[in-house]
Amino acid sequence: MRKLLALLAVAIVGAAGSLLAASPAAAHGYVSSPPSRQALCAQGVMSCGQIKYEPQSVEGPKGLKTCNANVAGFAELNDDSRGWPATSVSTSQTFTWVNTARHATANWEYWIGNTRVASFGGNNQQPPATLSHTVNLSGFSGRQKILAVWNISDTTNAFYSCIDVNIGGSGGGGTTPPPTGSCGGVAAWTSSTVYVGGNFATHNGRKWKASWWTQGETPGAAAVWVDQGPC
Repeated sequence: MRKLLALLAVAIVGAAGSLLAASPAAAHGYVSSPPSRQALCAQGVMSCGQIKYEPQSVEGPKGLKTCNANVAGFAELNDDSRGWPATSVSTSQTFTWVNTARHATANWEYWIGNTRVASFGGNNQQPPATLSHTVNLSGFSGRQKILAVWNISDTTNAFYSCIDVNIGGSGGGGTTPPPTGSCGGVAAWTSSTVYVGGNFATHNGRKWKASWWTQGETPGAAAVWVDQGPC
């Protein structure tokens, strides 16, 4: 009986270890600036489904070339016919990630079609809550779809963001401008707007930064908003 119990205990521990090894990365993130497709959904610029509530959750196996990480529930991110607004950018452009749950990183990659235009090492370290990369886009012009990839170092998974841009021009639709506000063009807070972690808004003469997804919660009265000072 003792031998049987010992064997059962070993089997249970082994199974638990396998499940832990197979679990997905406890990390989430997406490109917030220029706004990725999921950021546009979260901001209410585009009409979207579930992704508007969790723009940071586009996670799938490494090596994909899709905007939705092959997640069926986020298929709309792959639909180029939806008329995604394109942000006008220069040939040297900074991309900012919002990492809502940080995890050790292998690297970040930026792709246009099958061409990797940039790669930044992660040194197997945990990244900060926000992270920016400046990418040289001089080999391309006009409207392009950039695929940004965050490869996690200790799992087989990665996070994906597609950003529609117009390189070196003002065409391509342009992103919808926010309402006029103060603080150097930061939009005034509105109760109907969806904000995600890293978004800014002005309210009562002060600038505020959202820590996570929020809608209808007033800056100064809700913990989600962090005071950035007067403006």
